[in-house]
Amino acid sequence: MDARLTAEQEEVRRTLREVLVKRCGPDDLRAAARSPEGHDRALWETLAQQLGLPGLALPERYGGIGCSVTELALACEESGRALAPTPLFATAALAAPLILALGGEAQRAALLPRLASGELTAALAVPGAGLATALALVEDNRGDWAGDGRAGGVQARRADGGWRLYGQAAQVLDGHSAGLLVVAAHTGGFARSRTLLFLVRADAAGMVRARQTALDATRPQARIELRDVRAELLGDEGADVPAALAATGDAAAAVLAVEAVGAADRALERTVEHVRTREQFGRPIGSFQAVKHRLADVYVGVRAARSAAYYAAWAAGTGAERVGGLALAQALEALRTAASEGIQLHGGIGFTWEHDAHLSFKRAAGDELLFGPVHRLRAHAADTARLFDAGEVRV
Repeated sequence: MDARLTAEQEEVRRTLREVLVKRCGPDDLRAAARSPEGHDRALWETLAQQLGLPGLALPERYGGIGCSVTELALACEESGRALAPTPLFATAALAAPLILALGGEAQRAALLPRLASGELTAALAVPGAGLATALALVEDNRGDWAGDGRAGGVQARRADGGWRLYGQAAQVLDGHSAGLLVVAAHTGGFARSRTLLFLVRADAAGMVRARQTALDATRPQARIELRDVRAELLGDEGADVPAALAATGDAAAAVLAVEAVGAADRALERTVEHVRTREQFGRPIGSFQAVKHRLADVYVGVRAARSAAYYAAWAAGTGAERVGGLALAQALEALRTAASEGIQLHGGIGFTWEHDAHLSFKRAAGDELLFGPVHRLRAHAADTARLFDAGEVRV
């Protein structure tokens, strides 16, 4: 692995940072989060149509740019620094890879170019609070997380030559504004239980969508209710849906890890700027050794998390190994530490609603609720690697 970024990758970072610095100030960020869509539509058009971010990791034959997961992760690192509320992660890291992996050629040709251009946004809807399980980040996803065939979850049944969906899904990222939903549903009954993915259009009759109050307002979520909703099967019934979800989950975890590193890096920068100017006892508080030590520990944690996240993104793009969940655990821990230290070292102002410090902390906590928690991410990685087989540590 060559750890140096290419000229093209550096250009992605530089260009995107320039745009986000201008368009994602504190007031812009809060206004976008409060809007009905949960994001700035004009900013999304700029990111999609002028910079091509949704199509970074999609093949050129489907309107994408043909880059790898690494480039998408670098783009999300910059959006993470700004805590920009956009449908980029939900569309490009969750929904589009599943359509690419499982969809028929007609489905790919019809949907992927629209996703790549930003004309269409998409979201992955799984029952209950099972997103981390569905993506095989905290446990094996070949169980009954989509609804065990009797009650709860989302159920699918054949009707009138097609499929109908019943049930509900919560905590769906950008689900209230997405033009397309990729819904995981249980079918086959108790004896032939299996999970399949279905495509549901935003205007489908019988679907009710409501934005939920989320801990992290910059990461909007929705509750989806499906009442006899007509749906289109993604791909065919013989597809290995759990395997596709697991592969998507590993890449998405790597992207999310790099995004979290961006947010942690910015939280650290903001704190360093503050302690250099805030004076106590006639000198900047950053000159006190105790403060230096605390920030040095945060710096080391962020740098280590960046190395792990970059490696995970590279590995996901090359198929070398699946370490996205482990990198995500380290990145979320680094973000949580950087944000909490930032709040405390900002003193009283760090606890106020008007300051940005709490936004970083809520991003860390919100992502951990959705994709973690950290100890389960690490435990599953250890189980997958069979680290503690036979009661001994394998090295």
